Order: sequence, then C-alpha cells, then structure tokens
Amino acid sequence: MAQRLIGAVEAGGTKFVVALAQEDGTILARTRIPTETPATCFPAMARFFEQASAAHGTIAAFGVASFGPIDIDPASPGYGTFTTTPKPGWSGARFHDVLGRFGAPIVVDTDVNGAALGEWQAGAGRDCATLAYTTVGTGIGSGVLRHGRSIMGFSHFESGHIPVPHDRAVDPYAGFCPYHHDCLEGLAAGPAIKARWGQSLSELGSPTDKVDLIAGYVAQLAVSLVLLHMPDRLIFGGGVMKTPGLIPALRRAVEARLAGYIQAPQLDPGMERYIVGPALGDDAGITGAIALGRQALG
Repeated sequence: MAQRLIGAVEAGGTKFVVALAQEDGTILARTRIPTETPATCFPAMARFFEQASAAHGTIAAFGVASFGPIDIDPASPGYGTFTTTPKPGWSGARFHDVLGRFGAPIVVDTDVNGAALGEWQAGAGRDCATLAYTTVGTGIGSGVLRHGRSIMGFSHFESGHIPVPHDRAVDPYAGFCPYHHDCLEGLAAGPAIKARWGQSLSELGSPTDKVDLIAGYVAQLAVSLVLLHMPDRLIFGGGVMKTPGLIPALRRAVEARLAGYIQAPQLDPGMERYIVGPALGDDAGITGAIALGRQALG
C-alpha cells in the first residue's frame, strides 16, 4: 500500500522549515521561508504545499511545530492561533486559515514539543520515559514528553519566562523581554546576549566569564525541570547552545545547584549523559513536525 503524505511545518521565529514527507519520515520536498509576517510567510507556505502536492500526491495530514505563545488545545475554537506572541504581526494568525484549504487534519504543537518528539523517536531521547527538551535561541522554551506525548495544562509551558536570580552588580543588563524584562529569556536568549555585548557568545570567542553567566541562568531552568518533572534526560538545543563550552558549563552549574540532593542513576557524575545536545541537530524540529502529522493520521 502506498504511503500517505504528510505536510510538516517547523515554524520558528526567524524561519519556517516546511516539508512534504511520507509516513515513514522520508522527505520528498523541503524548503525554508523567512518568518517575516503572516502576509508574506503564509502565502509562500501554501504555494510550497500546492506545488509539492501536485508533484507527489494528495496531502493526508499536517503536523505543525510552532513558536508561540500559541493555542495548542484541540478542543479550543482558537486551536492553532497565535496569542500574545511578541513577534510583530503574528498575534491572531492561525495555521488552519492557510492549511485548511487542503482538507486534511492538522495537529499543532509548540516547536520545542515537536523537537522533543523528534529526539524521542530518533535522537538523543530514545528509550526515555520522560524527556525534557529546551531550546535557547531567539527565545527560550521547554517541552516535556511522557511516553512520547507532550505534557501541558490549559496551555503549553512557558519556561523562558520564569524569574531567575539577577545580580545587577555582576550583570547590569536590564533584560529585553517586553513583558518581564529580566526573566530567563530576557537575560539569556540570543537577542539578550547581542544587546548586552554586541555579538553572540561564539562571535565573542566564547569567553569563560560570559559563558558561565549564561550557563548560570539556563541552569536555573534545568534544575527546575529536574525537580518538577524528574526527566530521564535533558536535551538543550538552539543557536545559543551551540556556543563552544556552554553545555559543559551548564552541566557544572546544574550539578553544583542540585548539590547532591537527588540521587538517581540517571544523574551520572559530571552529567555528560544526562545533559546533552540534540542528536538530530537542526533536523529535530522538522522530524517532530512529521511525527505530529503522523498523529493527525490517527
């Protein structure tokens, strides 16, 4: 029997990665679209899927892994709609308005939940009953999976906006978050780093003091994830986490903050197996979006 086709969307703050794939994950067509505004991005996305469908066949389902905040409650009338996102022009935009024309079921989840699902299926999260995936890039967000299903309450988690200790004598930067200023995202995401120092950590040469400062902020989130969810592994992805030395610094900071309180075989000395980067690299998100589309197939 011929495999059904899945339209996959990894919607990021800078770019959309869109693909047409078979059920087994084989990608038949793929492109990148600048996020910009819905007025430019959505028509380009529709054109891609129209052309890909004409070349390969009818799309049976869509999986969308998106930045947010976004409504991911399937029972909500606003399912798939951006809510209070700070991304200009995106509040109120809805994926169903552009993808609904294809007449296929659509599953929408967050970009970090999608990446977590991709890593759980085919990457660094395999064999984990509970997995936490965090991205530190343009924004900061975490997804937590339990047996391959994302955990949420009335909405998705917003780990990037947790308050963190901020010693202004050490770090006088006020923070860039328009809502909370010096929350985790306001202090440690990519835009905060560039606003504070004029360049990314990698462009600065990954100086130890600056790497340790950012690792200390991110460690506050990592410790909270451990204490609240006890995941079998923590995966940290995103552009900021590619900085040389940052993941080792994060491991040291987390181990110091836990202070031996949690004794478990998952927490190996040095945390080299517990805190890791994504095995799928930049493909974690689109792999997860395909998996979401597979859920939509039912």
